[in-house]
Amino acid sequence: MSESEEELPGTDEEWREILSDEEYRILRESGTEPRFSSDLIDVEGEGVFTCAGCGTELFDSDRKFESETGWPSFWDVYQEGNVETRADNSHGMQRTEVVCAECGGHLGHVFDDGPEPTGKRYCINGAALDFESE
Repeated sequence: MSESEEELPGTDEEWREILSDEEYRILRESGTEPRFSSDLIDVEGEGVFTCAGCGTELFDSDRKFESETGWPSFWDVYQEGNVETRADNSHGMQRTEVVCAECGGHLGHVFDDGPEPTGKRYCINGAALDFESE
């Protein structure tokens, strides 16, 4: 349910036109929102979390859990291939960055301290997501 690649912005200026300042800072500049600042931490309804940049379906509400970290957290992705991971050695740390496979937008990081069945914790910036309730 994402836009085709032809429809994605090709320049920083085009991205700035469609994203808020905070969305741009996070999705295009790999920023991080302050802990506990996202309304999506407390979303309890059924639905799908999509990329705020391109609309790709990223995480299902039934895979969301309360991690008490201050960011929306998920134990698995919505569908294989919708997110990609990359090594992130910035800020003197070794982490695994999570990006949208469609538009390349920075979403957050994934850690190996989540609940079963995956043991993963996708720690995602709420500003990088939209929620579509069912």
